[in-house]
Amino acid sequence: MKITGYRVVPTVLDWGRRIGDINGVMPSNETPSSILVLETDSDLVGVAIGQPGLIDSVFPAIEGEDPRSVNALYDRMLAWSFKAGHAGTVYGAIGTIDLALWDLKAKAAGEPLWRLLGGRDRTVRGYASGLDAGLDDDELHTLYRSFAQRGFTGAKLKGGWNVADDLRRLAVVQDALGVDHPVLALDANESWNPKQAVRYLAALEQQVDLAWIEEPVRRWDAQGLAAVSRQARAAVATGENLTGVDQYLPLITGNAVDIVQAGGGWGISHFLRVAALAAGHNLPVSPVGFFGHLAAAATAVPNHALTEVQGFTLPAGISADWDIDDGRVILGTEPGNGLTFDESAVRSPADVGDLPVEGPHVRPADAGLRLTLRG
Repeated sequence: MKITGYRVVPTVLDWGRRIGDINGVMPSNETPSSILVLETDSDLVGVAIGQPGLIDSVFPAIEGEDPRSVNALYDRMLAWSFKAGHAGTVYGAIGTIDLALWDLKAKAAGEPLWRLLGGRDRTVRGYASGLDAGLDDDELHTLYRSFAQRGFTGAKLKGGWNVADDLRRLAVVQDALGVDHPVLALDANESWNPKQAVRYLAALEQQVDLAWIEEPVRRWDAQGLAAVSRQARAAVATGENLTGVDQYLPLITGNAVDIVQAGGGWGISHFLRVAALAAGHNLPVSPVGFFGHLAAAATAVPNHALTEVQGFTLPAGISADWDIDDGRVILGTEPGNGLTFDESAVRSPADVGDLPVEGPHVRPADAGLRLTLRG
């Protein structure tokens, strides 16, 4: 079996709500999405949801190769882009191809991906993550009540602007989950400096027991993250935006991370390597960003803690062989990664319009420069 080509199919994801964080909120319920179809000289194709913008720059590394050589092809793509660097959009393209390669490998073996990777139990523990900065209190309660109805007892709130607002919204989430001691986390999306993070968390932790604080300062700031970890009760979680195992080393060796995260869009090979590194330092690993991509891999590592579940919808044109219930992702038994693509069902991103200039994908000019505990 040889890789012969690829297609990128743009489509739309309807979240059922406006998503966003401290950096900004999307203007509508729908966002553009992309599907990669990796073609071979057989009747098998690999399917992935991801970031295919620069696939043309790394595709020559895998063209004509056997897609079952996933680990070697992953390193070949990294080597192909080493001069310019394999971060950002390039790493997203590599990760998206990697996801499609693993899909092909599992399909060729006639096994679900979780089984191919060595998993024993096809259920994966998750936590609710609403990407919820754009929701008012009633909308917030309704959203997390829908997660609670699927058995979730843990949730991550977007916040970081205002202590009083975050305390009120965390109380809303706890009430919606309906349990006495939920797992609660706050995601500041790299918006604080270390001193502000310590002060902010000290104020929050007078009233709420946070399980973790996510990305309190910049992703590469090992000293700052370590300072926050030492002075807060909450664990520090970070890593979703790191692009390569080498970037984790200063954080792990500097005691700057308590929960090691890996972005779902960076691929399965990335996750497996990060999980192994974390396990070697007795640290838990947690996938971030959910389209089911890393749930299969989570079944096969010994230190998986919780997987982020951001909702129950998928991009138009994609259906999945899994369910979400009892606070878990219940993976299916069909060969491959569980994703099925129906091109007739896609929707044009032109229906959505352009992304807002101000974010949430753009870092604000005052991020890390705010001196008060209120926005």
